[in-house]
Amino acid sequence: MTYHRCAGVASIALSLMFAGTLTARSQSKPEAATQPASAAAKASPELVAALSKEIGATPDQAAGAAGALFGVAKSRLKPEEFSQVAKAVPGMDTLLKAAPKAGGDATGQALSKLGGSASSLATAASAFSSLGLSPDLVGKAVPVLTSFVSKSGGANVGSLLAGALK
Repeated sequence: MTYHRCAGVASIALSLMFAGTLTARSQSKPEAATQPASAAAKASPELVAALSKEIGATPDQAAGAAGALFGVAKSRLKPEEFSQVAKAVPGMDTLLKAAPKAGGDATGQALSKLGGSASSLATAASAFSSLGLSPDLVGKAVPVLTSFVSKSGGANVGSLLAGALK
């Protein structure tokens, strides 16, 4: 009996310690993630506002979502092509920094082992989930980004982005 009580108490203590660690991590992570997202929202307010409205997200979520999708485009386009897209978007560097980090969890690690376009779009969907957004919203976000880039950078640049996000 004594052994079982000690084991039970130890199990409860470990569970509480683990829960405390998770709580501390979950409380500190959004604060760290919010700083780049807030900076990105301020760096590109017109784009972030349009995206926020379309997908029903906060400005910080929209900035992170835009950063995730621009990250996909950056990985698919030649550097000189992405440079054209980046010139059309104010605050591109801050938007890219606002994207959730890929590969930080088991899902991200599994996705990074995939190849090609499925991997990139799956990574974007995972990023949306990390931001508290439905992965289905990726499809609603892409036209907002391509429209913005087309207006600010021209139809050819918008087409580059649209092709990269297919």
